[in-house]
Amino acid sequence: MYRTQSRQQLEFPNFYLPFSGQLDPENRWILLAKLVPWELAETIYHANLCEDFGAPVVPARTALGALLIKERLGLTDRETVEAIRENPYLQLFIGLEEFTQEKPFDASLMVEFRKRFGEEGIQQIAEAIALAALPQPPDAQADGDDGDPSGEDRNDDGQGSVDQRETADAPPTDANQGKLLADATCAPADVRYPTDVSLLIEALEKTEAIIDVLHEPLAGKAPRPRTYRVKARRQFVAFIRRKQPSLRKVRQAQKRQLGFLARNLRAVDCLLDTPEATPLGQLSRRDYRNLLVCREVCRQQQEMIDQRTRRVDDRIVSVSQPHVRPIKRGKAGRETEFGAKLSVSLVQGFSFLDRLSWDNYNEGGDLIEQIEAYRRRFGCYPESVHVDKIYRTRANRAYCKQRGIRLSGPPLGRPPKNLSAADKQQARRDEAIRSRVEGKFGEGKRRYGLGRVMAKLHGTLAAQIALSFLVMNLEQALRLLFFALAWLLSPELLVAPSRCNPRG
Repeated sequence: MYRTQSRQQLEFPNFYLPFSGQLDPENRWILLAKLVPWELAETIYHANLCEDFGAPVVPARTALGALLIKERLGLTDRETVEAIRENPYLQLFIGLEEFTQEKPFDASLMVEFRKRFGEEGIQQIAEAIALAALPQPPDAQADGDDGDPSGEDRNDDGQGSVDQRETADAPPTDANQGKLLADATCAPADVRYPTDVSLLIEALEKTEAIIDVLHEPLAGKAPRPRTYRVKARRQFVAFIRRKQPSLRKVRQAQKRQLGFLARNLRAVDCLLDTPEATPLGQLSRRDYRNLLVCREVCRQQQEMIDQRTRRVDDRIVSVSQPHVRPIKRGKAGRETEFGAKLSVSLVQGFSFLDRLSWDNYNEGGDLIEQIEAYRRRFGCYPESVHVDKIYRTRANRAYCKQRGIRLSGPPLGRPPKNLSAADKQQARRDEAIRSRVEGKFGEGKRRYGLGRVMAKLHGTLAAQIALSFLVMNLEQALRLLFFALAWLLSPELLVAPSRCNPRG
């Protein structure tokens, strides 16, 4: 039954506040605030600041809390500030003592927050969250393949560990324990799919803007250098209208645009030699950087044309983001991605960003360092390492065999004709465990912005990627906390699936 309300629009003075000035202690943001190492964030944030000189800065908890809110809710910088201004739980999370309707800081400071923490600082915080929630050393039975009722990580008493433990100086144990999952992925940057012709027309537009700045003092005194901007644009539009241009047409369009770009660069050199024109030192930082990038783009494109090749070292694919490189992944439907390549290790649902590089590399060479990093964190080597085929090199196999580590996958050489049932079951179990790192990549790309990183600058882009892994570790720690509370309240409800009767 539906009863029509007499008043569809509520008046603001009559709006009821249910919390009556008291916040819920079981709110997710209050629980999350207990899992973040704010003291460590304070140390990292103020590492390069002077205590008795300069204007006061935004507190470290406010800065880190705002970054975590942005990533966890998937908001922009401006929307993050508005969400904090409207929500008392978010204001408590960033460390405010009372509710206020004023903005805690300007949205433009979010960029400075990412610069201040940096990639390394955010990785330290993410690792501290993981080590505080993981048992030390990690339990080999906690991966869900031996009757764990939740599939999550917990100690022998069934409770998730939330205490920080000293692991950096912990002595190594004799027995190997735990499972290490390792894989690599790419975090694409926010750039359009680049082609040689589109890259040249972008560089052409940048150089034309620089010519306008340099020629401004000579307006009315000397003619502006001819740039053929209208002709270049018409030829580019005519080229991109072709659905499938031949290789000959592509090379012709590339040579034409390269000629226009080289002419613009010569005009820039002539203006720089003119005393009355704007000197090079008065260009803005962005224009000066664009000028250097356009010169390098012109050199690379000319080299590829002269050598009749399609590749060149340190190839630039975006004038606005020259640090982005093409990463060959060979995935279905996306053979090449443009962004940073990441080597990640996974331990009981917690991810560790071991390497971030803008250049392509073979991730198989990172496995030994990832295993040693596991030993430094937990004081022992892993019992087993679950990786894909590219990691199973002879050097990695010999290294693991020497330390008693079982490396997943078939051995080298010709496969046996008859595999035992135990070997087949072990192979299926190893592949199921290894797929969890793929699921972690999917979680980061679908929910936490790794599918397209929107930051633009070199430093902030790396910090943004590390921040996504920090939020994923924080979410995993929150899951363990909820599971521990549920286990304490009603342990009889958490029954191992392997011990249940499938027919009820």
